[in-house]
Amino acid sequence: MSTIQPVILTADLDVLLGFYTKLFGAEQVFRVPEEGPAFYLGLRIGDSDLGLVSRTDLGTAAAPRILLSIAVDDVDETLGRVTALGGSVSGGPNDMPWGQRVAHIQDPDGNPLNLTQPTPAKPS
Repeated sequence: MSTIQPVILTADLDVLLGFYTKLFGAEQVFRVPEEGPAFYLGLRIGDSDLGLVSRTDLGTAAAPRILLSIAVDDVDETLGRVTALGGSVSGGPNDMPWGQRVAHIQDPDGNPLNLTQPTPAKPS
């Protein structure tokens, strides 16, 4: 089973956070890192999740500004099927400090996607 979460890339995280909070009543439910400037904010609007990612390298207006983050059972297995289906791999897989294994791909039209799966909790 897969879960799809839209993620918006932005050069001004605070402006978008304010917009979605004030317009739709979004509630911040996740933040990476917990302290200091945020890289990622997870918002909940009703029963839906929306991610905001801070990016300073967005460049031209034609650059992708939204991506889909798709939870899969096995990132490595799914990644192995991407190119045969016409997609391309742009990065990963990597284990991230927030508890996910992530790979970056593009669909055949060039739309960016993240493949994600939870990683086992590390003993403290």
